[in-house]
This record gives sequence, structure tokens and C-alpha cells, in this order.
Amino acid sequence: MKAVLKCAFAAVVGLCSLVAYAQTYPTKPIKVIVPNRPGGFADITTRLVAAELTKSLGQNVLVENKPGAGATLGTLAAVQSSPDGYTLLSVFDSHATNPSLFKKLKYDTLNDLTPISLIVKGPSMLVVNANFPAKSVAELIDIAKQKPGSVKFAVVSPGSSARLYMERFKRMAKVNIKMVPYKGGAAAVVDLAGGQVDAMFVAIPTVTPYLKGGRLRGLAITSDKRSDMVPGMPTVSETLPGFVGEQWVAFFAPARTPPEIIARLNTEIVKAVNQPEVKSRFEKQSFQTVGSSAAELDRWLRDQIENWRSTIVEAGIKLGK
Repeated sequence: MKAVLKCAFAAVVGLCSLVAYAQTYPTKPIKVIVPNRPGGFADITTRLVAAELTKSLGQNVLVENKPGAGATLGTLAAVQSSPDGYTLLSVFDSHATNPSLFKKLKYDTLNDLTPISLIVKGPSMLVVNANFPAKSVAELIDIAKQKPGSVKFAVVSPGSSARLYMERFKRMAKVNIKMVPYKGGAAAVVDLAGGQVDAMFVAIPTVTPYLKGGRLRGLAITSDKRSDMVPGMPTVSETLPGFVGEQWVAFFAPARTPPEIIARLNTEIVKAVNQPEVKSRFEKQSFQTVGSSAAELDRWLRDQIENWRSTIVEAGIKLGK
């Protein structure tokens, strides 16, 4: 009986200590690891949210870029950090494709990290050179079927969204298209505008100047429904039902981070992304702020992993040793 009482007392003391810890959190700067290079969308998004969190939490929220190995190096660094709320992880949509792309990851995507909140999401766009004859997805498919292998699609790395969208497109449309690889998206867009390649799936902000300048033409976006941020633009799924994909950024913490801290961070993140000036900045880039619950992010991640698994397997893409 005494042993039981001692255990109960210890549990109560531990719980009280945890609650007290969460109530005083944070007492020092917080680091957010971005497993991508500076200047990319994940990095820009994270820095914008970090600036808002710095104001609301009363401690500096610092961004540290750890790129490499398809965003797995920085992710592993976060996984191996102390689960005390002082190291967080901000990931791009590659976080959901890496489990299928890599032969072996050094971490468990679903179990080694705790979801905090989905920050933003938005579609990519299927664009063609302005002189390319197709004015719609259906016309692009017709051209590709009439002249197999003639339509040149720009892609970047094997695991990039541009490559995965292209793989999904050619399988769902049942067309033979030519893949033209590039080391970076910027070079691919320049060649697309110059007519060296015909088409590409790309982030909308990347091609907005070319669309406005009349050098590229948007055919469709990849979200499940049309967006007010791209008025009049159809979706790919209107021609190829089930063709859906979005770019997104989300915050995670190492597994076993106290739930009280996760709840505090979630509250502040939701507050941050709902600031009018923050929402406006993302909307100008055709991205929608979300500010999901932790549970919603968990479901989102699981759905995204399944969404891309078959495309990656069918394409035979494997990264790593």
C-alpha cells in the first residue's frame, strides 16, 4: 500500500512539475530547423512565422538552415534534439514524399516527430511556353498523344515536386512525354520561357512575373478545387480526376515533447498565421494560411504520404544507398 501511495505521489509531483514547466515556457530562445536552403519558400515562411512567435512568446525564435540529402539531414538533427520545446522543425512537402523516395531513412517520419501545426498550403501550376499550341490540359494531352515523346517537360531533382507531378501526369493521362532534367528550378523556368522546353509543374510565385509578361501560359493548378487567388484557372483534376497535390509548410517537434508545450506552440502559431498582414503576404503568393490543430496535421501528413506513395513506386524513383 505504501508503495502504491509513493508511486501515486511521484506521479502527481511529476505532473505538477510538467504543468509548471509548460506555464513558464519559454525561458530561453527557441531554434527552428529548416532542412532546406535559405531563400526557399519553406525558409521564407518559417522566418515570417518565427518573427511573429518572437513577439508573442517573448523569446527569440531563431531559424537555422540545415539543408542536405533531400531535407533528411536537418530533419534527423531535429529528431535527435531534446524534446523540451526549444528545438522545432519546419518542413516542406518533401517530408511526405521522402518515406517513399528513400530506400532507408534514419528516422521514422510518423513516430519520431510530434505534429504542431500546418502553416500554409497552396497548389503548383502546370505552365507552358506562351508559343506552345495547347490552351488547356486536354489540348496538351491530345498533342502528347498525337506526337509521342515530342512534348518536353522540365523537371528538377528526382524527388522534386516538378518531377513527381510530371510522373503522375504522364501515367494518369497515359502519354509518352520527354523529361528534361535541370539542376535547379530557376534555370528550368528560364529555358521554359525561352522555348527550349514546353511545359513544367512549378510553384506559382516562381512563374508569376513570366505569366504577367506573357512569356508563359498557365493551364491549370494542382489543388482539388479552384482558387480565388488564381481567378478563372481550372484544376488539373477537372481533366484528370484524382490529380491533386499541394505544396505546404508545417511545424513539428521531437517526439515526447510535453503536450502542454505543443498546445502552447499551436495556440501561438494559429494566432500568428491569422494576423491580417501575414495572411495577406501569403495570399499574394497564392498560398492559403491554415493554422491547423496538431491532430489535423497528423492526419494531413498521413494522407500526403499515401497520396504520393503509388506515384513514386510506379515511377521507380529511389534515393539514397
